[in-house]
Amino acid sequence: MNINREQAIELLHEYVKTEHIITHSYAVEAVMRALAKKLAPEDVELWGIAGLLHDLDEDVCGWREDMSKHGPMTVDILKERGLGNQQLYDAILAHNPENGKKASNQFETALYAADPMSGFINAIALGHTDKKLASVKVKSIVKRMKETRFAAGANREAMWSIEHVGVEFTEFAELALESMNEISEVLGL
Repeated sequence: MNINREQAIELLHEYVKTEHIITHSYAVEAVMRALAKKLAPEDVELWGIAGLLHDLDEDVCGWREDMSKHGPMTVDILKERGLGNQQLYDAILAHNPENGKKASNQFETALYAADPMSGFINAIALGHTDKKLASVKVKSIVKRMKETRFAAGANREAMWSIEHVGVEFTEFAELALESMNEISEVLGL
């Protein structure tokens, strides 16, 4: 692939100015790398870059007015710069089905699930007195999934979809939490 992590980080900081979207992107990268180690060890870099760049257009695409623009604009940016490949483009598109692309393989489903999972774990951490990821337990992630009032906007269907690619939800929660804990300083948690 013709894009590396350093280039992806440069692009992220060029296009995304909202701090919580930047930290969210690092969290999704961490979760995607953990999933790739389990599901596609030869593609850890590709999966990580997808996590970093999945919301590249967040600040510039006008998604609040038209959610279908979120994803396609990122793909356009990458193509204009001659970066990425079709797998990367498809995964980025599939993380937001509002643009017409549904997740249809392991890679796409992983990004579709990792995106809301990172935010869900973040919300659980912020609910703790110390606001630290170290205080979050896998058991509480599983329990909170059943509490539909908690983080009501979180796409639970997307998070559960990880089971369609052979990862039990509890294992997914554990992988996601561990990977985010590894970069807790970057995430401010």
